[in-house]
Amino acid sequence: MHSAARSLIAVVLAVGLVMVFLRNADLAQVWASMREAHPGWIAAAVLLTLITYVIRTERWQYLLEPLGRTRFAVAFRATVIGFAASSVLPARAGEVIRPYLLARQEGLSTAATIATIVVERILDLVAVLVLLTSYLLFFDPGMEARDSALFDAIRLGAIVMAPTAVVAMVVMYLLAGHAVWLDMLVGWCHRLLPARLGPRVGDLLRTFAAGFGILRRPERLLASIGWSLVMWVVICAETWVVARAFDIAMPFAGSWLMLALLIVGIAVPTPGGVGGFHEAFRLGATAFFGAENNAAVGAAIILHATSFVPVTIIGLWFAARDGLGVKGLKQMATPAAPAEVKA
Repeated sequence: MHSAARSLIAVVLAVGLVMVFLRNADLAQVWASMREAHPGWIAAAVLLTLITYVIRTERWQYLLEPLGRTRFAVAFRATVIGFAASSVLPARAGEVIRPYLLARQEGLSTAATIATIVVERILDLVAVLVLLTSYLLFFDPGMEARDSALFDAIRLGAIVMAPTAVVAMVVMYLLAGHAVWLDMLVGWCHRLLPARLGPRVGDLLRTFAAGFGILRRPERLLASIGWSLVMWVVICAETWVVARAFDIAMPFAGSWLMLALLIVGIAVPTPGGVGGFHEAFRLGATAFFGAENNAAVGAAIILHATSFVPVTIIGLWFAARDGLGVKGLKQMATPAAPAEVKA
């Protein structure tokens, strides 16, 4: 699909979701709730957001270690620029831009570096499932009775995604550590694809599989899982402090339940999760924690702002210092861009 068409679809989707989010809101009351929110808690949310990007960078360096040495400053800069790009461009463009920037500056394989982002996403899924399962097993204070349909949907999602995470980890492990499985996959490419394309795709798969190298190092993998859990607990803390700013009666462990909804909201392919993120928070806050709708709408707007505005400003500033504007970032996200870096 042409990039202009994708952008248009993303904008239309965002507008539609924002309309759903605001459909029952009294904007004057929403504004009043935002003005009355406790600024100290909001400042804490901004600080927690910045901390998560330090943790993200540290974890990424663990995943990159099998590919070669990386500098923290370079990885941090690429991380922030990538997330800023995802906030202003559709289709999570930063997921391509981030590894592209790092590979270019550190002399790594682009394909293998992109593979580490795949590992990141699976580790994120594992961490979120651990927190959600912990909540369901040890902290659930009768949430099912408050909104059984929504609660059942969250529980079903966890049941479906858990085996997905396990299968993904097993596949990555086999490709990274067992040559026979990788050779078999490459052989299929040679047999099923045209003669000129098969070898190229096979070589790309071998390079891509190198990015799964962390799965062959149990101690590094466990450290990466640990950093993932710490990072998502900090993200939950940000949700909790914003709820506190609006006097929403959400216990800290309740933010682990909210996390499942926010993950679904942010997965909607709008720039910066606009609309989907907001509605996910409003829905969870009102359904599970008895929040008044206007307060929940105001809290969702502030939480989205603390989650995305700081990193977008810093990332675009970093990009501008590197001579990149939004147009330059958009060009980096095209399929042709990674080909310029060694595979």
